[in-house]
Amino acid sequence: MDRKTLFSFIAVYSFALAATLFLGGNDEIDATSVVDQPSSYILKGESTEQVAEAVLAAGGEVTHELAIIQSVAANLTESQVDELRIARGILRIYGNDAVQASGKPVKDSNGGGDETDSGDEVAGSAYTEFPSLVEADVLHDQGIDGWGITIAVLDSGIYNGPGITQDRYGMDRLKAVYDATIDYEYKEGGKSKSAIDFTDGFDIDENGHGSHVAGVAASGKLSDAGKYNGIAPAAPLVAVKVFDANGVGSYADVIRGVDWVVANQQNLQIRVLNLSLSAPPRSHYWDDPLNQAVMAAWEAGIVVVAAAGNTGPDAQSIGVPGNVPYVITVGAMTDNYTPADGSDDYLATFSAVGPTYEGFVKPEVVAPGGHMRASMEDVDQIAVDHPSFYLGANFFEMSGTSQATAVVSGIAALALQMEPGLTPDQVKCKIMSAARPAVKADGSLAYSVFQQGAGMVNAYDAVHNWNRDCANNGLDIAADLAGTKHFGGRANQDENGDYYLMGLDGYLWTNNGADTSGYLWTNGYLWTNGYLWTNAYLWTDGSVDANGYLWTNGYLWTNGYLWTNGYLWTNGYLWTNSLSETAGINTWVDQE
Repeated sequence: MDRKTLFSFIAVYSFALAATLFLGGNDEIDATSVVDQPSSYILKGESTEQVAEAVLAAGGEVTHELAIIQSVAANLTESQVDELRIARGILRIYGNDAVQASGKPVKDSNGGGDETDSGDEVAGSAYTEFPSLVEADVLHDQGIDGWGITIAVLDSGIYNGPGITQDRYGMDRLKAVYDATIDYEYKEGGKSKSAIDFTDGFDIDENGHGSHVAGVAASGKLSDAGKYNGIAPAAPLVAVKVFDANGVGSYADVIRGVDWVVANQQNLQIRVLNLSLSAPPRSHYWDDPLNQAVMAAWEAGIVVVAAAGNTGPDAQSIGVPGNVPYVITVGAMTDNYTPADGSDDYLATFSAVGPTYEGFVKPEVVAPGGHMRASMEDVDQIAVDHPSFYLGANFFEMSGTSQATAVVSGIAALALQMEPGLTPDQVKCKIMSAARPAVKADGSLAYSVFQQGAGMVNAYDAVHNWNRDCANNGLDIAADLAGTKHFGGRANQDENGDYYLMGLDGYLWTNNGADTSGYLWTNGYLWTNGYLWTNAYLWTDGSVDANGYLWTNGYLWTNGYLWTNGYLWTNGYLWTNSLSETAGINTWVDQE
């Protein structure tokens, strides 16, 4: 199947157990819809106010105002949708089926307590090796610890746990908590009035995923070895709750969460947004409403770090919003059960693989994502569902690109503390140019660029290198958001269905899947001619773009470097059953 065929199956979806419809122009509503039963939709227009007025005039109920993408979410009947499709100022209608919690909250009044507190003291002796693996511990010794650089974690919430709500200095650091599922902001408290007051037992994370991710990125817990268990142990945190106890929510809630982050960027000094979530793409990256919100956050000056997804090792398995070309998308490597020894680490088989449908190389980098230890409560849903990986003392072991994403969010905070004036593009360049590709004994690449990107991250080199202008060249985010220009990357497919990069010298990208052998992650650049593969081309609906590259049928008849992969697309793999696809933030993967 060629890429143009794939692009014709355009749809969007809500996170979790329900998928949605994508409506535009004169497209018909899916026959499975129940006539005149209200459903949730996202409507995009020329302005949020104009769309809201149109919805109200049609008799619909506005549930979310999503100013970041000039949209609203609304409950509408089928007949109201028909009316709004031809209403003035309505540009696009997306489905947004709401997802309800399937069970009761797992917490009770006895959750936590003295036994848990005692266990947390014992846990001080534990050390998570991943900060040392990426050399963040060296930076901590130099006083580079994320101080003053706020990381917003958009997830299931954050609980009041050791090392999470207090930084390495013992200071309250949770600057704000916003629950996008109910549109409620918890106010500042505490003695300094600069952080959330937890004296009343405040805790909004019933799932555990958000707490775990926050701990990986920024735990301030000090081990008996004198090292910190997080990448940026002094970084302030902001918690944005968009998922319930089961780790599911709606598209509208996620977008509202991103909208709130951008609106509060200045007063909370938010510089990094962690998105440890993923779902299959149903459209061009620029047509997806969540991607539009994420792009707006990047344009506003926020470094967005997104998970590649746990859907590897198939080709073109990168999820939303990781398929946005601007953001830093992160894959996962695993430690082969030897966390202190990096010589036998390998790419996790679950780590999603590029290229994107528009031809961009993804992920940009990989990071530790196997057997990651961080905090959550033993009554959180993930801990209850997977008790064998609960280590006691509020430590839990998880694997996934979610955790790898948190590592890179922490590194971004370290880089910004060192150089606060960096733009998101510059932070992306520094992190990528410091990455170390996996190589075999003979020096050849162990994994293709579509699997490992630039390689495994290194915090020390990312902070101290002087590279600035190697990322997002050729892209124009303002034009992309305005809809006047869209872009494609250098990846393409030949007549045999193999993937390769256009115009790149120096390496042959051949790989037959994710190899679980251990490889050395070497210093240096992957490409002698800089990051040529990050350049973008203007996307056109015609046959030839401005640079003369032919996109017809998704193939390019020029010399290139192949990535042969056994997981190629076939004509039978179409997005025809979008109403039964599932997605979530915490797809469980086995430990590797």
